[in-house]
Amino acid sequence: MRIAMIGTGYVGLVSGACFADFGHSVCCVDKDAGKIDGLNNGLMPIWEPGLEALVKANAERGRLTFTTNLPDGVKDAEAVFIAVGTPARRGDGHADLTFVFEAVRELAKVIGPGTVVVTKSTVPVGTGDRIEEILREEGVTDASVASNPEFLREGAAIADFKHPDRIVVGADGERAQEILKEIYRPLFLNRAPILFTGRRTAELTKYAANAFLAVKISFINEIADLCEAVDADVQDVARGIGLDNRIGPKFLHAGPGYGGSCFPKDTLALLQTADKFGVDQRIVRTTVQVNDDRKASMVERVASAVGDLRGKRVAVLGLAFKPNTDDMREAPAVALINALVERGAEVSAFDPVAREQAEKILPGIEFASDAYAAAASADALVIVTEWDEFRALDLDKVAAALRGKVLVDLRNVYDRDEAREAGLIYYGVGRGRPQAA
Repeated sequence: MRIAMIGTGYVGLVSGACFADFGHSVCCVDKDAGKIDGLNNGLMPIWEPGLEALVKANAERGRLTFTTNLPDGVKDAEAVFIAVGTPARRGDGHADLTFVFEAVRELAKVIGPGTVVVTKSTVPVGTGDRIEEILREEGVTDASVASNPEFLREGAAIADFKHPDRIVVGADGERAQEILKEIYRPLFLNRAPILFTGRRTAELTKYAANAFLAVKISFINEIADLCEAVDADVQDVARGIGLDNRIGPKFLHAGPGYGGSCFPKDTLALLQTADKFGVDQRIVRTTVQVNDDRKASMVERVASAVGDLRGKRVAVLGLAFKPNTDDMREAPAVALINALVERGAEVSAFDPVAREQAEKILPGIEFASDAYAAAASADALVIVTEWDEFRALDLDKVAAALRGKVLVDLRNVYDRDEAREAGLIYYGVGRGRPQAA
């Protein structure tokens, strides 16, 4: 089947490459000529494990192509996926659909009869209805519109795409259902469940899923605060409740709060939708506030460990919002570093892959070549993102490099006794009160 993918950002590029790997003929279209030139030369605009090899293999086989020319890109396509950005609008947090609607108006001029237009971008309830209206306004009356939200985790996107928990398709017409069923047919061999719903239901499902996970993260972070007050261990609490199959163990890891490209903007967009329809979402609203407060409070954890931050040197390990990505959007490290600098601290930082992105938004800090170089002569070492290479640091070497002997472990990577044996004063999250070395 011939597929066009509009947008070569995170969702569009991963989805396009995976569809091509299924054997479909996929053309990815983007207005950014530099990005398309890079992709045609094997240069990835994002860092995602396995993506470069997947793109290269399918490009060499002729199944995956890239262009800035929309008419060429969508020619003979039976399905056109819209995977452009829907960032939170400044001021009110509503999803900005400018790029989506621009893409639809341009598509209306070039798509063939019977084309299925599919929103892959995360869009508010009713967006599919508006897309249909725009197509009619532009004279297109025989296209079908569907919603097919993505549920990809950055750092594990390819595995998530090929082995999904579920595929959600919102389509009100039989043709759209049949086309999407054929596109995803390779996954039926793995018995991946496909849920056909109305379009509005599919649009809301994506927001509801992300909001629920955000609630789960904020819940365990508040329990972590209570653990510190009563001298309990949040990791054991998380295991104790996570073994209940009604709850499950995922997203029960206490830390500095959620970030990234999805949870922050999607919770805000859900609230905007709820406000529009006059339905209060108190749990989600509180979750957003709890998370904002969480990220802002992380600097207090460092200050409580080292005292007055003015003139102190703080080493930060991990800048991306999570491991296995270079995505800096809403990363907890950004809020922490900005607060440290505002209080007069010097910051040295290291991230295995996010340095290039971090340099764009964190001017005035020092970027180290590795974890130990970051720790050199620092008064405290703060672990913000739990990259695998930070899980097995030589703590004796860390202690020797540090001027102060403070380890602030915001991801609970290390055991307090292990850190103490190395001569470090350990501050975890929800792990009880710190003990002097």
